[in-house]
Amino acid sequence: MNSGYLLEAVDITKQFPGTKALDHVKLQVKRGEVHALCGENGAGKSTLMNIIGGVFAPTEGKLYFEGKEVHPRNPRESQDIGIGFVHQELSLCPHLTAAENIYIGRQPVKAGGRIDFSKMWEDADEVLGRFGANFSSRTLVSNLTVSEQQLVEIAKSVSQNCKFLILDEPTSSLTDKETNKLFEVVRNLKRQGMSILFISHRMPEIFAICDRVTIFKDGTYVCSMDTEGITGEDIIKAMVGRELGNLYPPKSSHIDSADEVLKVEGLGGQGFKDISFSLKRGEILGFAGLVGAGRSEIMRALCAIDPKTEGTIYLEGKKQDFRQYRDAVDKGICYLTEDRKSQGLFLEMSIRDNMVSANLDAVSKGPLIDDSLQDQLSDKYVKQLSIKIPGIEYPISSLSGGNQQKCLIGKWLSIHPKLIIMDEPTRGIDVGAKSEIHSLLRRLAEEGIGVIIVSSELPEVIGVSDRVVVIHEGRMSGIIEKDEVSEENIMLLASGEAL
Repeated sequence: MNSGYLLEAVDITKQFPGTKALDHVKLQVKRGEVHALCGENGAGKSTLMNIIGGVFAPTEGKLYFEGKEVHPRNPRESQDIGIGFVHQELSLCPHLTAAENIYIGRQPVKAGGRIDFSKMWEDADEVLGRFGANFSSRTLVSNLTVSEQQLVEIAKSVSQNCKFLILDEPTSSLTDKETNKLFEVVRNLKRQGMSILFISHRMPEIFAICDRVTIFKDGTYVCSMDTEGITGEDIIKAMVGRELGNLYPPKSSHIDSADEVLKVEGLGGQGFKDISFSLKRGEILGFAGLVGAGRSEIMRALCAIDPKTEGTIYLEGKKQDFRQYRDAVDKGICYLTEDRKSQGLFLEMSIRDNMVSANLDAVSKGPLIDDSLQDQLSDKYVKQLSIKIPGIEYPISSLSGGNQQKCLIGKWLSIHPKLIIMDEPTRGIDVGAKSEIHSLLRRLAEEGIGVIIVSSELPEVIGVSDRVVVIHEGRMSGIIEKDEVSEENIMLLASGEAL
């Protein structure tokens, strides 16, 4: 094999029951480069990462590392070779310290077999110090931020003589400041000669940090390109097999200013105060602001997931007094959380069970759930939302992020909602699935369902919303309409400035 490559995957195929996840794909990563792996959800990126990381064995194909064929049969063997894997869902023990997580299973010991805590803390502080960590290795992981926990994961890999580091959607839960700090860590590792495989749906990040990019589509290899000299449109076209044109659907064709789906007056709660706005029939209302501004807190209080301390809520002109989330759901309001995996879906349950979970009355006969009714309701929304699934009996965890999000939408559409609130509607979803969800939201608004989106992606807020409410430090700093909806105006208001 070519010695210029640290890692080569050659003709890798992976067959699961009923589906071929990978079909003779290849990947070549040079020594000391940051290499992006792109593709829509379901393209096969995660499957290949799990093969490289020793989680799966390939059905066919060969894997070479440092010029030698390797066969990692489990994550430990992959680590021993020199491969580190930081998953999107971090795999740390929150009740242990950072040092204990870094050296778990291989703690230094004193004579007599007892753990040498002093040496472990010293070594852990040293490796964390390489990344500019400003916390002690004795800190409990549960007390660290997400970005600090990522540093612990990276330190864990680096401390094991890692030569090749996989970062799977590493910035999906980070602020811009934390993302920039992570990029400095990546550049530092690159300077030390490490190769990094970077998986991301965010085009600006790929061009900011990556030297080359490989693109998969539907489990097949499309191409590899240097990032210098290409554009995001080139990557998107290779990913989806077509030019997407306008990424966002046309804005509303008709907004009835006299017909208010929702009216909120003087809403206050933990971290926010004096929030007043209305949602007109036919429009999509966007909420923007810096991370921590209080956008999600406002939505959670509106739905009575969290308590409100003041304010009045009107739904279709009628005053509401929700005491718990179930009250809001019964009146036709549903909130789709930004954390669909831990708060929105039952990952180990089937697609069918997830789809019916919000409306068990519709699939029950008396006290018993009826299997045929479950199948009918699930099939209805799978077809209506064009969800790609192997079968409704499969676990929902087997689906791509975009299809999981569609299932979450289908789950709540089953209650025939009057208002849908989507928090970070396309987080961790590829560009093709994003476009589908944006079009779906517009269709729901056109059908008369109220739609509110909360998003940290300014292009999404601008592209999808008819009006945008901007929040700054728990207060409304303004509402932007029509031609005034721009990135510059949103950022001015989000920073506490006036237009």
